[in-house]
Amino acid sequence: MKRAQPTPKGASNFDGSAVSVKRYPDTKLFDTKRLIGFASVLFVFILFGSNEHLWAQAQPTSQQPWRQISIPKLPTFHPAQPKRIELPNGMVVFLQEDHELPTIDGTARIRGGERSLPAKKLGLTDVYGEVWRTGGTKTQTGDQLDDFLEQRAAKVETSGGADSTTVTWSCLKEDFDDVFRVFVDLLKNPEFRADKIEIAQKGMYDGISRRNDEPSQIAAREAAKLVYGANNPYARTPEYVTVAAITRQDLVDWHAKYVHPNNIILGVVGDFDSAKMEARLREAFAAWPEGPAASAPEIKPEPAKPGYYEVEKTNVNQSNIHMVGLGITRRNPDYYATSVFNEAFGGGFSSRLFGDIRTTKGLAYGVGGGVGASWDHPGMLRIMMSTKSQTTIESIQALDQEIADLAKRPINDEEIKRAKDAILNSFVFRFDSPEKVLQEKMAYEFYGYPLDFLENFQKEIEKVTKEEVARVAAKYIHRDQMSVLVVGNVAEFDKPLSTLGPVNKLDITIPPPPPGLLPDQGEHP
Repeated sequence: MKRAQPTPKGASNFDGSAVSVKRYPDTKLFDTKRLIGFASVLFVFILFGSNEHLWAQAQPTSQQPWRQISIPKLPTFHPAQPKRIELPNGMVVFLQEDHELPTIDGTARIRGGERSLPAKKLGLTDVYGEVWRTGGTKTQTGDQLDDFLEQRAAKVETSGGADSTTVTWSCLKEDFDDVFRVFVDLLKNPEFRADKIEIAQKGMYDGISRRNDEPSQIAAREAAKLVYGANNPYARTPEYVTVAAITRQDLVDWHAKYVHPNNIILGVVGDFDSAKMEARLREAFAAWPEGPAASAPEIKPEPAKPGYYEVEKTNVNQSNIHMVGLGITRRNPDYYATSVFNEAFGGGFSSRLFGDIRTTKGLAYGVGGGVGASWDHPGMLRIMMSTKSQTTIESIQALDQEIADLAKRPINDEEIKRAKDAILNSFVFRFDSPEKVLQEKMAYEFYGYPLDFLENFQKEIEKVTKEEVARVAAKYIHRDQMSVLVVGNVAEFDKPLSTLGPVNKLDITIPPPPPGLLPDQGEHP
């Protein structure tokens, strides 16, 4: 089952791959001439590979045969459509046949998540999402379920999230009836055994104690607080005291409040006949009475005042820089234009930020970002960069210059073409299986989007113009309205952050656990 994670995932850096060297008998490990030759070839590869467009522009067309290749227009995207069924009790079911393998997988997504919790119970859905499965049912313990499922190479798992909880299963077609009975029993009759609650809480305590280990995680967490507000459900984090306050009765009450058929979207994909599967699901769920409908809480962001924010971490040699602000939702008509802008400006190896700051100036290990778009609340506008400590201020100034240049040097036709190609060519790989399409359709149902949103995406991206990209850049990218967060070794910066403006130092000290909660009552930085 999925282990609960008490802290949000941070953005990862660009990673370099290691080169392994084999030692052969009677062969020197390092041959100087070969090493120099290899280094020379590698240098040329990096030089021309990193600046391919510059090199290509310097060559006559006759020496650029790849430009003469005729690239056909992408076909219209027509994924296999799942069958949508709504039971009389309000449960929505999606059935997606896929006969490639003799397996059947299912996901039940239930409305209600961490964002609906009171502050004093933060971490409840993480504990709930783990113990729902490990605690077993009224007739079988979680350990007995483990043995039963392992004999069939099957899985039934549970998890908790910001706006929903889920129960999933995966099994061979021949074991469907056995595994589905476990799924239904767990959905309706969980036991939440006390010993498993204690184990889940200890796992949460361990996660809390380690949440300041990784600079990238610190940056992601504190950036969210700057954008939404420290006490906002999209930014707050569990503490020792809130996890310790969770009781078995809290889990029972949560289940009774939210797990009703009218709050569930069930998706099934695999090797089955839709008519027979529909009959089986109606048999299992049609008589289940509906309960109170879950509603999404109204959450208003309270962004921090724009400025510079600093988290000092002395045991690192690089800085994580986040320039942040409020983004948009996917309902926003500007979603498609901002998607193209994001790809062109900070979306990958061919983006402007990567080319200018990493390739040309050599300042960044990784750089990118754009206007984030979430399903039912504003995402984060975020431009991220990692650099060595000694180029921290220089890097921030380089980002400032890139943002300022958007007005003088808008995203051009060539950049837009590359961005659209990158989005559209990768689109098919994002939805290259019936299961991925099913999960996307379930998301549309969950958040109230039109079910043809996926099919319309391709043509809407194709329609985006250079003028629209320039308009959304001017509309959403305002440097003076952004907060700049730096996590790094302050003593090694090229200049103090205060040379750019007043600095707000953030305290990320972890509040200590209640007395007697943990065996080790030492410091918890």
